[in-house]
Amino acid sequence: MKVVIAAAGTAGHINPGLAIAKKIQEEQKGSEITFIGTTRGLENELVPRAGYKLETIDAYGLSKEISIENIKKMIKTLKGFGEAKKILKKINPDIVIGTGGYICGATISAAHSLKIPTLLHESNAFPGKAVKMLAKKTDTILVSFEDAINRIKNANKIVFTGTPVKIEKQNYTQTQKDEIIKKAGLNKDKPIVLVFGGSQGARRINQAILQIIKEESNKDYQIIWATGPKQYDIIKEELEDNDKNINNIKNMKIVPYIYNMEEIMNVVDVIVSRSGAMTITEISKLGKPSILVPLPNVSHDHQLYNAKVLQNVGAAEIILDNELDGKKLNDNIEKIVLDKNKIKLMGENALKVSSKNVENKIYEQIIETIKIHNEGKNND
Repeated sequence: MKVVIAAAGTAGHINPGLAIAKKIQEEQKGSEITFIGTTRGLENELVPRAGYKLETIDAYGLSKEISIENIKKMIKTLKGFGEAKKILKKINPDIVIGTGGYICGATISAAHSLKIPTLLHESNAFPGKAVKMLAKKTDTILVSFEDAINRIKNANKIVFTGTPVKIEKQNYTQTQKDEIIKKAGLNKDKPIVLVFGGSQGARRINQAILQIIKEESNKDYQIIWATGPKQYDIIKEELEDNDKNINNIKNMKIVPYIYNMEEIMNVVDVIVSRSGAMTITEISKLGKPSILVPLPNVSHDHQLYNAKVLQNVGAAEIILDNELDGKKLNDNIEKIVLDKNKIKLMGENALKVSSKNVENKIYEQIIETIKIHNEGKNND
């Protein structure tokens, strides 16, 4: 099978594409998979590292604002449509799959014009502009959250599948769990809260944790905190200004980045984070209580809608970015982490929105989309 996957910009768009590519190759050995991206995003690092070919085109996110810069981007994006069409003619794929970002507009439109079967995967609870714009042109749209279905109009077909993620729920023995906690430099006898803000960190969350440290609020629980590589040295200096050593703070382990995230997420009691689609999917899959701080000023507040998926089933607390401070965060943490029954109940509620056999469901829809599209073409 020949497949083209359009994915660009962030890991939240690219990683689902890579997971889909892996599943296709597992099911159909020797499949030829090509990614289409831009020259600017993380795809230039992640796609080649995963062993796939990457073709690039010009594509940009467009706003309604009329400006010289926006007109230039529009012209380049129109040029990207032609570039995508040229690549697709050369490859002649069995299907074109989009996993998010502005790259999908040009690529899916080009595939539609060439009568190639198309499939879009939307990770967020509130679908992006590209998915809404392409709904009529796309054979099948897959969504990560059932909440997204009613927010997409005029679609040919929408299927709830979930989002493929690398992290799995592990049934560690108590000995294994204790060993992971020990290696992390934490105490197995105190509740543990994991705090992170994505690969680059989240400044507002980081400032709230600094306040907790300065006020020594976390006497009854521990924090393992991934600051993000770009903010680690800034935080280290700020702590030094307050006569604190970043490597020697009671009930606290501070690191730039957590490389064994699957292990850590499985052994902690509560998670504090932003609410990107991948993070919400991982939290629900692991069945963990969470305190979510949606990233503000993103398209249609999609992180807030993602967070509400867990809040609505009693699995998460939401704190808005502009309302977050150390006291409010500490109060919310203590309300959950010091109540074992609440931890258990919220964790069970999180599992309710977790989708099972995601990769299998997506693969089935890929095969069905190709089959139905080709049958319709033969009947024309």
